[in-house]
Amino acid sequence: MSSKHYFDVLIIGTGSAGLMNALQLSDKLSVALIAKDKLLEGSSYYAQGGISAVLDTQDNFQSHINDTLLTGNHLGDEKAIRFMVEQAPTAIQSLEKSGVLFTQEKGRYHLTTESGHSNRRVAHVADKTGKSIQTNLLNSVKKKKNIHLFEGFIAIDLLMKNKRCYGAYILNKSSNEVESFVAHKTVIATGGASKVYLYTSNPDTSTGDGIAMAYRAHCHIVNMEFTQFHPTCLYHPHAKSFLISEVLRGEGAKLILPNGDTFMHKYDERLELAPRDVVARAIDSEMKTHGFDCVYLDLSFKDKTWIKSHFPTIDKRCLSFGIDITKQPIPVVPAAHYTCGGIQTDINACSNIEGLYAIGEAAHTGVHGANRMASNSLLECIVFAKACANHINQQTFEQSSLNFDNWDASRACPSQEKVMVTHLWDEVRRIMWNFVGIVRSNKRLHAARMRLSQIQNEVNEYYHLYLISSDLIELRNLIATAQIIVKSAISRTESRGLHYNKDYPHTSTNIQNTVITL
Repeated sequence: MSSKHYFDVLIIGTGSAGLMNALQLSDKLSVALIAKDKLLEGSSYYAQGGISAVLDTQDNFQSHINDTLLTGNHLGDEKAIRFMVEQAPTAIQSLEKSGVLFTQEKGRYHLTTESGHSNRRVAHVADKTGKSIQTNLLNSVKKKKNIHLFEGFIAIDLLMKNKRCYGAYILNKSSNEVESFVAHKTVIATGGASKVYLYTSNPDTSTGDGIAMAYRAHCHIVNMEFTQFHPTCLYHPHAKSFLISEVLRGEGAKLILPNGDTFMHKYDERLELAPRDVVARAIDSEMKTHGFDCVYLDLSFKDKTWIKSHFPTIDKRCLSFGIDITKQPIPVVPAAHYTCGGIQTDINACSNIEGLYAIGEAAHTGVHGANRMASNSLLECIVFAKACANHINQQTFEQSSLNFDNWDASRACPSQEKVMVTHLWDEVRRIMWNFVGIVRSNKRLHAARMRLSQIQNEVNEYYHLYLISSDLIELRNLIATAQIIVKSAISRTESRGLHYNKDYPHTSTNIQNTVITL
């Protein structure tokens, strides 16, 4: 017999968006906060760079807005961008209230610059901003009696009735029992989908779960062709694509070839501070042209003490692999990093389905356009999490007598062929890396679509025959998200931002979003 839980609000995901959302909800509301892995595991925790905000008198909101629009190749929603930018200083204050201590210098915020920014506006906590934000937000959440934490619970599908969302079916990984979480309001904060690619800077949790669930519930999914490949991830067989923060380039680090030659001057006048899509394609081009396994990022010309004080996490991690960044350049390669598309929402984080919200990387608020500007991601998480909570707090919560059937696994049996799941998981990720990567073509995209369709059929058959498992849930979501990305990419007959198709190399004057529905 499956367990049933009843809450006012169900939040699926415990990244910075989910935690801030829970904190901002009224104490009168009962809240369930779901983590599919450990409470702090997720992309937010590993964010190094910082959070962008206009905090300097030499800077202004319009400059931040213009930079964001330009980086997003003019596909961004200016209204949403303005809302985010103008709320940014308050977002910083909210984080400080929870205990985040941003790095100071001479009594002021130490602000760095990153790709796309025309001013120093990135507030940070050394090079471990995400870890500080996550830890402090979670500590604050644990003090609130109305918030109930569920660790090791992975959502399967949304509970839908009369085209409205009332929670979700969720697998308790420790008991392997599917439990029903019934709620008046459901918030998807599950993060992005970069694990759909073979090489990624993201943790294993980024499998597009929320986007896939929302798609199956007939949500509008927007601009999924825009996957951002971070230009500089550590190239080492045991590093698991450890991210080398953009801040290094912001502080003067140079991209070089194995012989020490620079190359960014051939691609963009902004050199190493060109937007991420430009830098990633430049590195990809140099690697393919010369047959290199990687390029290098050099900061060794800076003072040793300065490097170690500004980048202690990166320095320590590189040293663990025998790389002394104070004396030698860092081997780097691009890796899938951020999902710019997602579940279509308005400024209040409302989706097109009543009772369902989306925040953070799983959402498409319109602020990123065709390419996310560095350090706008944590900002988006905090600003729209707060807006979502404010909207929910204003709603009337009435007692509901709705009843949902327990999860029925009576016709499923234990799998004796789990190798199928691991094989298909690997195949999906290789297809996406080889055919739907940094540079695309019509032939590659259509080949990906055909094979992914076959895999989808195999996954569906497996899903209905065998008992559910965490790996199977993620594979089901991974293949669904991969297909959405490919369908979106085929639909865009131009090259814009993160989507570069050799068969359509030019950018169209017709600016429009790609909307995918089931």
